[in-house]
Amino acid sequence: MIFVSVSINQLRPQAVFHYFEEISKIPHGSGNEKAISDYLVDFAKQHGLEVIQDPAMNIIIKKGPSLGYENAPTVIIQGHMDMVCEKNKDTVHDFEKDPLQLRVIEDMLYATNTTLGADNGIAIAYALAILAANDIPHPPLEVLVTVEEETGMGGAMTIDPSHLKGSILINIDSEEEGHLLVSCAGGVRTKHILSIAWEDVKAGTDTYGIRIRGLKGGHSGMEIDKGRGNANKLMGRILNDLSTVCQFQIIDINGGSKMNAIPRECDALLSVSQEDEQALKTKIEEWNQLLKNELRVSDPDVVVKLDRVDDEIKKVFSKDTTHKVIASLVLIPNGVQTMSMDIQGLVESSTNLGVVTTDQDMVRFESAIRSSVRSLKYKILNEAKMVAKILDCELKADSDYPEWSYNPDSKIRPLFQKVYEEKYGEEAKIIAIHAGVECGLFKEKMEHLDMISFGPNMYDVHTPNEHLSISSTERTWDYLLSVLKEIK
Repeated sequence: MIFVSVSINQLRPQAVFHYFEEISKIPHGSGNEKAISDYLVDFAKQHGLEVIQDPAMNIIIKKGPSLGYENAPTVIIQGHMDMVCEKNKDTVHDFEKDPLQLRVIEDMLYATNTTLGADNGIAIAYALAILAANDIPHPPLEVLVTVEEETGMGGAMTIDPSHLKGSILINIDSEEEGHLLVSCAGGVRTKHILSIAWEDVKAGTDTYGIRIRGLKGGHSGMEIDKGRGNANKLMGRILNDLSTVCQFQIIDINGGSKMNAIPRECDALLSVSQEDEQALKTKIEEWNQLLKNELRVSDPDVVVKLDRVDDEIKKVFSKDTTHKVIASLVLIPNGVQTMSMDIQGLVESSTNLGVVTTDQDMVRFESAIRSSVRSLKYKILNEAKMVAKILDCELKADSDYPEWSYNPDSKIRPLFQKVYEEKYGEEAKIIAIHAGVECGLFKEKMEHLDMISFGPNMYDVHTPNEHLSISSTERTWDYLLSVLKEIK
């Protein structure tokens, strides 16, 4: 790797990376978007543009057409302002306060040991660069920037369609250059809630921590088909197997941080009978070897660590609660459920057990269900409800959002295809993805919209290794401007 000391403002296109750097200085994790929303309002006012900031903090900025485009259809350029906040456990970074530390490695832009927020800061950077320019030909524009996309598309759900006049929507929330997204999955989020019955810790026990590390994780839609290990589900398997040779009770269990990210880490704190210490150590070593073999291609660095903990422990989960935690980890649906019969290689439905957390009264298991077929989404949801019912748990479902169906009569899709072939001498790929984008919600609110989604090359999105191709960002910028020039 070559580390390059370079100012972000030296990158091209300069205006795009200037605004990306400005965005990166403002903490903007999901649920913490007020500062960046206010920044967008100030930007619009400084440039004399009409701006709407709705009660949810969504932003709409409007700009009139260039000369000669007065009769062109209005185009909505759309992205979201929130980012997934992921960092490694040994990284000191406060996503509520600290700016991202950007760095360049060859052709790639990274943050330093945190997510980069190119998903979806690049959409904002493109939009602001267009809005600020006076020499870019374009039709009437409405820039729509939503909040809380990453935690359930809450911003898109609250959009008042009367604020928007556009008939074409260009979503810039895709991650592969030369791929034009024309359909996506819908989804629903679930919380499986188990009440804890506490007991006094028993005499003759010691405390041990089991930690799963070294998994790659990734986006629970885009990477769900890669067979990567889910730390929460792996912990369930380990604890279930351990229960056959050891007497133990759980004290605490936590894994993952975002339900739409495949969990890379999980920690369980156990109170273990002293007579079972060697059996515990032997079993953990067996699982290290088993997972090294099982995940040798997808997650070769996986490791299960066992540590003796000297902290004084007074309370443990009851045996019944311990059993129900393990059963929940094992039985809650997870991973690819069905593959599309229409589009080769496309995941049709899946679910991701992304977060497990322990608090004073309960253990929560949070999952993200996705499907491009509505009935299959509810099939998985009903399976989750059945598991909760059997284990005497509560199940809550929210953030239910619709799929985006393919439009055979689209006019913007062939225009994007034509411009791409003219510029690059090859055909753009038309794709559908197993991930949610806000287009499904916009289509439900505004049936007339003709939509497409595209974007530059991004890698390892939703992980601390997230990075953005600088050259692809420039090519995608040129491509976007060429398309806007053609819409008359």
